[in-house]
Amino acid sequence: MARKFFVGGNWKCNGTGEEVKKIVNTLNEAQVPSQDVVEVVVSPPYVFLPLVKSTLRPDFHVAAQNCWVKKGGAFTGEVSAEMLVNLDIPWVILGHSERRALLNESNEFVGDKVAYALAQGLKVIACVGETLEQREAGSTMDVVAAQTKAIADRVSNWSNVVIAYEPVWAIGTGKVASPAQAQEVHDELRKWLAKNVSDDVAATTRIIYGGSVNGGNCKELGGQADVDGFLVGGASLKPEFIDIIKAAEVKKSA
Repeated sequence: MARKFFVGGNWKCNGTGEEVKKIVNTLNEAQVPSQDVVEVVVSPPYVFLPLVKSTLRPDFHVAAQNCWVKKGGAFTGEVSAEMLVNLDIPWVILGHSERRALLNESNEFVGDKVAYALAQGLKVIACVGETLEQREAGSTMDVVAAQTKAIADRVSNWSNVVIAYEPVWAIGTGKVASPAQAQEVHDELRKWLAKNVSDDVAATTRIIYGGSVNGGNCKELGGQADVDGFLVGGASLKPEFIDIIKAAEVKKSA
C-alpha cells in the first residue's frame, strides 16, 4: 500500500488572532491536491486551536504542538492529551528538537509522551533528529535510532504515528539536508524499523522531513523514495505553504 503524502505546518510560538485568521483564509482558498493524495495538518499555538479548528476547511486537520506526559492535574502550565481529545484535536507534535534542547526532554520522556497520547486516541507526529556536532561526529544514525527506540519500546501499534526526521542543524537556519542526505537517513530509519519493529511497520509508517523546507526545495526533497512528506516550520506561515502541499503531486506522478 502506498504511503499517503503528509504535510504538517508547525506554526511554533507565532501569531496574533488577526494573523491566524489571515493564514486560515489563505489555506481555505487554496487549490490543493485531494485528500486521497495528501494529508494536511496545521499546528497553531494552544490558544488558537479552537479558532483554527472552527474555521479551517474540513479536509485539513489540526495538531497541538505538545501535550503532557500523563493525566492532567497539578501540572501548572501544561495541557493534557485528554484536553486535546475533548477539543476534538486529532493530532499532536511530540519530541520536537526545540523542546528536547530548550526544555531538556529526554528520549525516554518523549517516548512516554508518545505512548500516553496514543493511548488517549491522539495521532502523533514524533520528531527525531541529530545536531550538527552529532552529524559531524558520524553518529547521526546512532542518535536517531536511540530516539526512535525510546518510542518503539513503548508503542505496539504504529498506525497513528508519523515520524518527522528533523536534522537540528537545518531547522530555521536556511541550511537544508540535501535530498540525498534526507533520503539516506529516511532509508536507514526504515531499515531500523524493519529490523527492530516489523517489516509491515517499516513499509507503512510515514517518515517525513523537516528542516528549512520551502517552495523552492520541496519537490526535489519530496521526490525521494523514502521521504513521505514534510513538517514545515517558518514557511507554513506564508503562502508558499500551498506550494509545499502541492509537492505531493511528485509522488502521484512517480
